[in-house]
Amino acid sequence: MFWKFDLHTTSHIDQLLDREDVTLRELMEEDDVLQECKAQNRRLLLFLSQDHCMTELVNLITTEPPADLEEKSRFKFPNIACELLTSDVSLINDKLGGDESLLETLYHFLEQEPPLNPLLASFFSKTIGNLIARKTEQVISFLRKKDGFIGLVLKHIDASAMMDLLLRLISCVEPAPLRQEVLNWLSEEKLIQRLTELIHTGKDEERQSNASQTLCDIIRLSRDQANQMQENVEADPLLAVLESQESVAGLLKTMFEGERSEASIVNGTQVLLTLLETRRSGLEGLMDLYSQGYERSYTVNSSILHAIEPHLKDFQQLLLNPPKKSAILTTVGLLEEPLGNARLHVARLVAALLQTSAPSVCQELCKLTTMDQLLDLFFKYSWNNFLHFQVELCVASILNHSVPEERPIPGLQNHEEEKPPAGPENQGEAVGEAGEPAKASDPVEETTLHNTLVAHLFQKCRLVQRILDAWEENDQIQAEGGARRGNMGHLTRMANMVVQNLEKGPVQSQISDLIKELPEDCKGRWESFVDETLRETNRRNTVELVSTHNLHSSSEDDDMESPFPNDLSLQQAFSDYQIQQMTANFVDQFGFNDEEFSEHDENINATFDRIAEINFNLDADDNSANATAFEACCKERIRQFDDAEEEDDIWEEKEINYATQVKSRTRLVKIQDPKTKLFPLTMLSCEGPSWTASFGEAGGNSSSPGPAGWDSPGGSGGDKQEAGWANFTEFQPFSRWEPNTLHTILYTFDVSVWDIVTCQTVFSKTFFKSPT
Repeated sequence: MFWKFDLHTTSHIDQLLDREDVTLRELMEEDDVLQECKAQNRRLLLFLSQDHCMTELVNLITTEPPADLEEKSRFKFPNIACELLTSDVSLINDKLGGDESLLETLYHFLEQEPPLNPLLASFFSKTIGNLIARKTEQVISFLRKKDGFIGLVLKHIDASAMMDLLLRLISCVEPAPLRQEVLNWLSEEKLIQRLTELIHTGKDEERQSNASQTLCDIIRLSRDQANQMQENVEADPLLAVLESQESVAGLLKTMFEGERSEASIVNGTQVLLTLLETRRSGLEGLMDLYSQGYERSYTVNSSILHAIEPHLKDFQQLLLNPPKKSAILTTVGLLEEPLGNARLHVARLVAALLQTSAPSVCQELCKLTTMDQLLDLFFKYSWNNFLHFQVELCVASILNHSVPEERPIPGLQNHEEEKPPAGPENQGEAVGEAGEPAKASDPVEETTLHNTLVAHLFQKCRLVQRILDAWEENDQIQAEGGARRGNMGHLTRMANMVVQNLEKGPVQSQISDLIKELPEDCKGRWESFVDETLRETNRRNTVELVSTHNLHSSSEDDDMESPFPNDLSLQQAFSDYQIQQMTANFVDQFGFNDEEFSEHDENINATFDRIAEINFNLDADDNSANATAFEACCKERIRQFDDAEEEDDIWEEKEINYATQVKSRTRLVKIQDPKTKLFPLTMLSCEGPSWTASFGEAGGNSSSPGPAGWDSPGGSGGDKQEAGWANFTEFQPFSRWEPNTLHTILYTFDVSVWDIVTCQTVFSKTFFKSPT
């Protein structure tokens, strides 16, 4: 506890500011200069906001430090200067955003020749971004006056900090009318077209990647903000340009024009995939069957699909003749011809296109036999799970695209228990005219297209035969001591998809007919595979790896069998019964406050005083169902106290005899009198159901008064009763006592809350219940 010992020391900043010749560098050498700045140290802020200090701070973040400085301290002052300028202090923001000469100094940083120092570029971007958010009108007005601003930013797009600056211009400008003006300005500057041109084979790969990522982020940001805005807000001009057929066609032309490079194809395809996104995944990188189109948030404009359709043959050619890649050594051996990122992105694009259910696109894919090529790659590259997942998505889209209410179940499930997974939603909601959702297509055309896709998958692509052949090959490899192939899990799920749709699905009858058309030997192999091999595989995949049924505690009570049944309803009844007996003020009063600990150090009785204040509300006449169930459970399960009298029913109501004790057990306790606060020593004696108590100090008698019914040590008792023993014939019910007396007795007898609640029903007729 740092504050307890008052170890806080006064900042040295104030001492330095007392000097007239203090310099900015001296203040920046102090470790707590940032803390003092953010803590609104008035003297420090006034010093920093001076013209010469602000100029020096801006120069530090825009000027390359001398190369002869030690590396660990070379960017120390530029980093501190950036943190001071972006500390979100209004005095500094006002000075920096309102002084055009300081803004000019910042702007000159962009006029340098590339490449920029990435660290200084990040300082510059962070400073400008902070001004865009805090001094929006002044900074936007300044930047719009600069004709070459967008060109300079794109000139340095190889630095990721410039990409961040563009995104801040789009997302951090408020209010909405001003943001719309900025978007219109960026659209007039042809930002989208200029970014698209950077995704070209002849450009630097880093510039291509950053330009592609910027376009993807603009699409997502614009769609998210459009969903949050009111309907009457003007449409986003940048998103409208990106989704136009002309823009998509220009992007595809850039990708395939001239010599095809993997970087250009991959970066361009990423933009297309973002345009085809119909929802945002909750977890980035989560590989499940919901991640691409099964739950829609956006609609795909038909203009995007119309622009992609003529270039499907180019993507098909990439599957056959990808960009050349050298052999690579993997953990499973030498891979002479790697799959490559280009072909993987083509597979992702095909999966996204199938999920749109656009008739013309799906028909073109059938003509090009694209699914056949993807299945070839699926079995050829048996260790590339990224590819396996995309091919599985394609199969799921073909089999399930007309069932919007159900989802595919990730994981390997028993096909008898699985529900068929769902594909994309109705085609009428998937695509639309430029800027609008698609209109519902002809149901007959829809059904025909679906039947064509399914027939293509089973006949041309020979899905069933491929599954059987691949499974048998894997069994043979494993029999020879080899490793199980890496695509067997996805193959199992694809086989389960076929079985599920054969049992109940939108194309159940068609798949049944296609299975019947198989050659007799293949049909017999498939039936045997489904009934035996696949069933056993699903059973193994659903077996619990660790059984929790027989796990039990390692405590010393392991061998003790619980006297209570495991029936959940009885357990719930017992739990309800317990809660019912306790009032809310018990929870509030239980425990101690922090200040009470110190008060009890010198008085041991204080703790008992506190416990005596806890109140219980015990209703002895409660005949609820919970009490009845609990009492019945006790009668059935609880072991009797005396092993020698097991034939007797301990719960049977018996007449209580308070005769003189022959054999007794005694215990000395202290019971506090609620009126006098004294603790006379009390002796409690018990034999069977009879209890007696003796009050008095050890070795003497107590003169403390007690409740009615207890003999005074000096008084006369019964004829055969010894002095100091209680006369239970005149015993008054507890309900007429002071409440704290009963609570103190319960506590000193080590009676817990559990004992009070669970024994309430048992002893209600003897102790707690009034004779009347």
